[in-house]
Amino acid sequence: MRIALCDDERQTSEKLYDMIENISRSLDVITDVFTDGNELLRRFAQKSYDLVFLDIEMPAVDGLTVAEKLRDMSTEVFIVFLTSHVEYAIKGYEVNALRYLTKPPAKEKVREIIEYVRKKQAEEKSLWIKTGDGEYKLKLSDIIYIEALNQKMLIHTLSGNYEVWGKLSDYEDKLGGEGFFRIHRSFLVSLSKVCGIKGQYIKVSGGDELPVGRTKEQSFRTAMIAYADREAF
Repeated sequence: MRIALCDDERQTSEKLYDMIENISRSLDVITDVFTDGNELLRRFAQKSYDLVFLDIEMPAVDGLTVAEKLRDMSTEVFIVFLTSHVEYAIKGYEVNALRYLTKPPAKEKVREIIEYVRKKQAEEKSLWIKTGDGEYKLKLSDIIYIEALNQKMLIHTLSGNYEVWGKLSDYEDKLGGEGFFRIHRSFLVSLSKVCGIKGQYIKVSGGDELPVGRTKEQSFRTAMIAYADREAF
């Protein structure tokens, strides 16, 4: 697991670093420390991190802005905000933050977060598909949505699109219990990739906007709430 700590208060980041080293002594964990958000962003663009502990209040660029840019680069990174002010926590939901910790963070809370991320990584599930040029194994966490095109399906992922034969209902049956929801007769979407809701449209990772069927609107919102509750801890 690759962890990044970003806090302009060196004393805070050093204490958290020592805490993580102590917690993960027997685990495969690499931890890097940053005092500036722009430095973190430059490093993340070269090689991403699995988990980022991010101070909200920093002088050069604030943590919320850094988190937005991190989220543009990766939908998978777990972001945990560090703050002395609880009122900032609500802002974290706009960038799908995992959690916020008040300063100074408690060791047991940090341990819970690391164990949670390791558990989520271990639970990674996949889907085998067959296209015209071969078979591929797709991580479910990479799938953004599946689109019905007559007798074919177009699977939109973080790394590209795959065209397969079949019916959307078949994928709905397979993935319905894995955090996917059919928002429209032509679209099955991963709830984890929903970035925003605008009336009867949703925005997903990658920027696409998809329609929500009139008969699906209420059940979709219910599914989103249930998904958020299930993923929270």
